[in-house]
Amino acid sequence: MVDGVRTTFRLECVRSAFAGVVETVVATFALLVAVRHFGASSGSKAWLVAGPNMGLMAGPVVVALFHRTGFTPAIAASLVQWMAAILFGTAAFASSEGGYVVLVAAAGAAVAATVPLMTQVYQDAYPDADRGRLFSRAFFIRIAASVGAGALMGRFLDWRPDGHPWLLGGASFCCGASAVLVARFPRMMVRGNEGVGRREVGDGMISRTLSGLRFVGTDGVFRRTLISWMFLGIGNLVMLPLRVELLARPDSEGVIRTAEEIALLTAVIPNVARLFTTLWWGRLFDRWNFFVLRALLNFLFAAAILAFFLGDRMWVLVVGAILYGLANSGGDVVWSLWVTKVTVPERVADYMAVHTFFTGIRGVLAPVIAYAAMERFPLAWTAWGCAIAILVANVILLPEIVERRAGRSASRGG
Repeated sequence: MVDGVRTTFRLECVRSAFAGVVETVVATFALLVAVRHFGASSGSKAWLVAGPNMGLMAGPVVVALFHRTGFTPAIAASLVQWMAAILFGTAAFASSEGGYVVLVAAAGAAVAATVPLMTQVYQDAYPDADRGRLFSRAFFIRIAASVGAGALMGRFLDWRPDGHPWLLGGASFCCGASAVLVARFPRMMVRGNEGVGRREVGDGMISRTLSGLRFVGTDGVFRRTLISWMFLGIGNLVMLPLRVELLARPDSEGVIRTAEEIALLTAVIPNVARLFTTLWWGRLFDRWNFFVLRALLNFLFAAAILAFFLGDRMWVLVVGAILYGLANSGGDVVWSLWVTKVTVPERVADYMAVHTFFTGIRGVLAPVIAYAAMERFPLAWTAWGCAIAILVANVILLPEIVERRAGRSASRGG
């Protein structure tokens, strides 16, 4: 491992621990505090959930700003992380529901907005043959930190119910630490943009923002993959909030599951499976055809949905939880790195920004679709519909799988 790669990897491993803590605050405790401490309305809770998705949707704008300033991707990501640190720190002193919601939602958006920039960092810092392996090792630390932080924060709030400012202060510290570490990454300009200054990039921020979306029209492989991902994402994200709805209902024998059983099936088992298979998926990402790997993960997601929502016995639900953890683990790696497989190095941030933009759209739409479907259809029907949508995603990928296998066979024959 060359010095630049080694330095980046070591710093990223430390940063991942801080990122895991922030992830837990954004994903779980921000909403819990809003409900228990502020008695948040449905609208406020919706804004909190939408915050990270809005950050993902802002990806093209963030990348456009980065190109305009001429900063390296790491420095640009560091600046956005500092913004998140300031927002979390300010939210710790919020005394009203509105102030808390605005600040925490904005902080979550800032954290999510760094994703395209960090993907460009991984593209520039890690060699192609080891990118998935190195990424998954650091991500393993992130998952472990997230699980550990969740347990500690939960106990802390049980002990001190009004202690949420300490959690937000901790998130602020972790974002600041992450910003410092990212800024220390070896300074590498995006390949193809070396020497680009403030006055030499694009014709303005709007044109630069739209230029990223332009690739959807000009790159057929990228466009088809995004369409496939939309079917997968909607199918998976629609069922995500309905898991708790399902488990909170009495089973076929009228038995009501305990809170511990619900937590086991929705959090503990999937996260344990996710934790212990992340490194394996990272190796597969480096060695397998991306489209074959994506198709395998899609099958796992569809199987997990059907097992979870059509099975009624505990062991079937456990199998569904394990399958979901396996699929989510591989999905973490593939979602974060797939654009490095389909575009040239200097365009990775632009492509990833478009990908996160559509991910944000899915994140906003999916809960609306989920609860609308729950009011109109049985959960089993919704599960079948989402599983079929995920299989449609595989059908869309099939031409790419066949074409690339044919190309590989031809090269061997030649």
